[in-house]
Parts: sequence; structure tokens; C-alpha cells
Amino acid sequence: MGNVFLWTWQASDGYRWHFRHFPPAGRPWATVVGVHGIQSHGGWYEASCRWLSDAGCDVYFLDRRGSGLNQEQRGDTPSFRRLLDDVREFVASRRGPGRPPVYLVAISWGGKIGAGLCYRQPGIIDGLALLAPGFRPRVRTSIRERWQIASASVVQPTKLFPIPLNDPALFTSQPERQAFIAQDPLALREATARFLVESLKFDIYLRRATRHVVVPVLLMLAGEDRIIDNARTRRFVDRFATPNRTILEYPGAHHTLEFEPRPEPIFRDLTEWLAEQARRRT
Repeated sequence: MGNVFLWTWQASDGYRWHFRHFPPAGRPWATVVGVHGIQSHGGWYEASCRWLSDAGCDVYFLDRRGSGLNQEQRGDTPSFRRLLDDVREFVASRRGPGRPPVYLVAISWGGKIGAGLCYRQPGIIDGLALLAPGFRPRVRTSIRERWQIASASVVQPTKLFPIPLNDPALFTSQPERQAFIAQDPLALREATARFLVESLKFDIYLRRATRHVVVPVLLMLAGEDRIIDNARTRRFVDRFATPNRTILEYPGAHHTLEFEPRPEPIFRDLTEWLAEQARRRT
């Protein structure tokens, strides 16, 4: 298994956030940039990153500002567009003449980043892999909590509210993985009123984004997902403008595909899809 290196990146607004780099042993045939869900971070996905690195990809997994290793402004964001620009600026730095194509792997809530990036800056990525993307969630805050969040966003935008995903069984059926999530000191348990309102605004933005998703898309779904509504997610992805769309569903799997007892077939499917897209570009 290859090495992992921890680095920081300074965004154009001055915020410095962390990312993990998994370089391949030789010349890479693809650059893969990963973005995580609302509660997780890059440390959850090291196995798949190492798999892709061993296969010859240059892999970067970003911790979203305010989450994971990033302690400043915990659970907050200035706006959803700022989150898009964090990824946009980083991806732009990986592009250039003679460099391999860049693919974004977007997981859970991070799926919003993936689709939104295609609208924010068309052509910035060469393909998009969506793993149980959070376009159409099953789990939501109550109506009362939504009113409280909306009110706080006006008068106290940095007030923290629980993220309604604090049951580890929502993510995985594996007891050892559930224990890992429950004890994970880097997992994000709360988000600010501003972040949660921006997430809702993001949903509206994505209605317009669908016609701008023209790159190849891979959608990977967990058959027993308790967080994501798979049927509604399929319908949403069907609205993408891309003519190159692949959908894979894993019966019996739970939301965090990384935490399945045998994730290797899932990693292999992702690698083969990336390799096929790279071959089509040569």
C-alpha cells in the first residue's frame, strides 16, 4: 500500500484547510479528487484512496472547511458558493498541459459539491463519480427545528444545531465501524444555522445545475441506504445533461460503501470506470 501525506491548502479568502495526498508509485494516468459528506472526513476513506493510488491514480482527498482536521470555524461556512470555490481552486491547481484528466469522487452530501462544481465552472473536471450522493435525503430535521435554524440564521448565524445523522447505524451495519463512527473525534456532530441554511440554498442552486452536468457520471448506490432515497436520487441524476451515465447499485449495502465487509468489488468498479473514461480521452 502506498504512502499518505497530509498537507494544507490556503483558499483565496485566506482560510487554510487540510487534505490528504496518496501519490502513485509511477506516472499517474488520472488525478482523483475526493470530497466527503456532511459528517465524515477524509480519514473515513483511506482504504479506497490507497486502492486508487495503487492502481496508478494521483489521489487527493479534501477535508471540507470547518470539518475533519479543520478546527477553525467548526461546522460553519460563509456560503455554499465558498465551498464550491474551495474545491474549484484546488482542482484548477491540478490541471494543466501534459497533466492527466481530473475526476471528482463525491460522497454523500459532497455529491452537491460535485454537481454544483459543473455549474460553477464548466469544464473544471473531466468526470464525476457520485457515491450515495445527498441530493434526495431520507433523513431531515423536523419542521420545528427548521424554524429554529431559520430564525437563528438571521440573529445568531453561528449557533450550532445537531446534524440529524448521529446514529452510526445509519451509515453501516458493521458493529466495529459503528463504534469507529461513534468514537471518531473528527466527525462533525453539529453545524451552524448558517451552514444548514446554505445547504438548503444549495439544493435550489442544484435545480439549475443539472443541465450543466455534461461530463461522464458514475452513480453508485447502496441498496439498503437509510440516509439517501435511491429512487428519487436516480430520477435527479437522470436530469443531468450528460449522455454518458453509468448507474450501479449494490444490494444489501449500506450508506457508507467504504465500510462494507468486502468493499473491494466496489473499489474495483470505481477504478474500472475511471480507467475507461481515461482511455476514451486518449
